[in-house]
Amino acid sequence: MSKTALPTSFRSIMISMLGEVEGQAFLASYDKPRTYGLRINTLKIQPGSIAERDIKQHFGLKEVPWCEDGYYYDQATRPGKHPYHAAGLYYIQEPSAMSAVEWLAPQPGETVLDLAAAPGGKTTQIAMKMAGKGLLISNEIHPQRAKVLAENVERFGARNVVVTQATPDELSARFPLAFDRIMLDAPCSGEGMFRKDPDAISEWSPQAVDLCAARQWDILKEAVAMLKPGGRLAYSTCTFNRQENENTIARLLEQYPDLKLLREKRIWPHKHQGEGHYVALLQRDQAHALTNDIVPDQVRLKSKQRGKKGHKESFPQKVATAAYEVFLDWAKNDLPGLVDYLAEGMPILFGESLYWLPSSAGLQLTPQSLEGLRIPRAGLHLGDLKKGRFQPAHALAMATTPNDAAQVWILKIGSTELSAYFHGDTLTVPEHYRGWCLVAVECDGEAFPIGWGKASGGQLKNHLPKGLRQPVKP
Repeated sequence: MSKTALPTSFRSIMISMLGEVEGQAFLASYDKPRTYGLRINTLKIQPGSIAERDIKQHFGLKEVPWCEDGYYYDQATRPGKHPYHAAGLYYIQEPSAMSAVEWLAPQPGETVLDLAAAPGGKTTQIAMKMAGKGLLISNEIHPQRAKVLAENVERFGARNVVVTQATPDELSARFPLAFDRIMLDAPCSGEGMFRKDPDAISEWSPQAVDLCAARQWDILKEAVAMLKPGGRLAYSTCTFNRQENENTIARLLEQYPDLKLLREKRIWPHKHQGEGHYVALLQRDQAHALTNDIVPDQVRLKSKQRGKKGHKESFPQKVATAAYEVFLDWAKNDLPGLVDYLAEGMPILFGESLYWLPSSAGLQLTPQSLEGLRIPRAGLHLGDLKKGRFQPAHALAMATTPNDAAQVWILKIGSTELSAYFHGDTLTVPEHYRGWCLVAVECDGEAFPIGWGKASGGQLKNHLPKGLRQPVKP
């Protein structure tokens, strides 16, 4: 796109903000090609491994300086169309957007919230930092975007993520002072999207900036209500005006004196290789005094008590426990390596669908504590009970490894078999294969799951979800 396509008022604001010389340099960046990036999934790929080296070489990756797992790629290599993407080996993400989670620095075992999470870039980055330990609640208010978020979490193989579809005030009423770290990538006027999505230009106006700033303030207040004493909050936008960035943070610090600003930074498209991002990192004082707009911590503790051992188990939970026993019986034969994946949490049943609901030391989730919430993904989807028999979920395949499965069928990149599997076709396998089989793609000697198949009589019936199948063979 050309800078001449930018709104006149936007150009004036940026010149006023940056000065004539730097402002013109900023505007000139819109005449240059946009940047492309991805993050390698360390939940699946070990840093320094042969598979990591293969991916770097295959796509000609170059390091993003502010993200240890982030890389630039050439658009012509199209990593989003490659089978490695279907295997969840990396996440396509704009490089500037990788900066916020690096600052937030979530740790394994913590209780973390991604408050406006779709499509899932920051959620998957947080999940990597947490390494499967602790609890990550990833929220998105819009139904279709929440569905996409849940799908991206599934492909990434994250096991300790609960996806909710709720308003910020619904969550703050339920989880006051509950989170060690909160990521708020706030809905914004999208000025950093102009080069990536020219349609965003037509949606921009000074009035839209005002509306976004007001909405960001409302969301931030709810985020603060959920932040523990000593907890950290990362606020980010992909926009450039001060109103949605520095001015919003200044207002927050004035309103909440128990918050302090640790760091604040911008990534500019005329100075850095990226589309642009603003990040502020804040921390709440340990000696936090309760205010009237925050529900006392005892409310949260009461909701936790209902799920503790020693209390009478409800009938729904008895049914979920029974379903989990069916799953364990299945896993003994078909997924015997499943040992430490489900360390903290409890089984939860939605109709025929069995999930493992994760928890952390700080927040013990139970079916009661989630009652009334819309939940596209209640943790790890283990599978479904069909007439008393267990059928493993695609999410379980993506969250496991070939070493865990009793049977694995490995497909090579570029093979007709791999194309056939993605198309949804039945494959031919040796006669001795019987029952559930983990299907994986090979990456330079290593194998990574892409789904399930069920073998019988030399045939492997395809269990790749229909929504993930390719309508035409590549």
